[in-house]
Amino acid sequence: MRLPLLLALSLALGGCVSTYSVPPAVPTKATAPVQPARAAAENFLTVIARVEPVAERYCRDRGVARNCDFRIVIDDRPGQPPNAFQTLDSFNRPVIGFTLALIADARNPDELAFVLGHEASHHIEGHIPKRQDQAMSGAILAGVLAQASGLSPEEVRAAQNLGAEAAARSYSKSFELEADALGAEIALVAGYDPVRGTGFFDRLPDPGDKFLGSHPPNGQRKAVVLATVRRLQGS
Repeated sequence: MRLPLLLALSLALGGCVSTYSVPPAVPTKATAPVQPARAAAENFLTVIARVEPVAERYCRDRGVARNCDFRIVIDDRPGQPPNAFQTLDSFNRPVIGFTLALIADARNPDELAFVLGHEASHHIEGHIPKRQDQAMSGAILAGVLAQASGLSPEEVRAAQNLGAEAAARSYSKSFELEADALGAEIALVAGYDPVRGTGFFDRLPDPGDKFLGSHPPNGQRKAVVLATVRRLQGS
């Protein structure tokens, strides 16, 4: 199989993406201490009560998603790392999940509010269907280029798979930054400090600026939040 040519096709597709302009990166800060378990649980419930209605209002106002009735769940499977995610259930209802480890690791309510706003923003902005569309477009374009290059049917299928993955991953960075910006706005409107809420980035491994990485550098994500808050506050 002509792997170099297939790889070249996928890299070319990875470069054909929209970009999200960000200000200079924000440096990391020393992290705050972990909160007691009871305080962490109470913070989580309070954050949900305040942030969810704001997120649903933004969702309805944007008019991108059909279902704005968020369902927030806790992933209590043993051994799960600190994580949050957004998906759709079998009825296309938006689901936002938090692992117990993330709730326990949050150093203040602002971090939980920003994470909740961020995950809700993925649904509000329609990122799941957009990512699927980009993957399909990447697969189609890679297949056309592979056929035009005289590759075999097996190699064309391999190129389609590579193209789909490259396109989806390349757009993921822009989607993450969009969700950071809107998530910061949602958290701010709900009465929280999203800049303080980005403190959890200081405890995450920095993905750097990998070409086909799915997440932007942590410093850029913090910078987007800071710029969003300054814009909204007129400072």
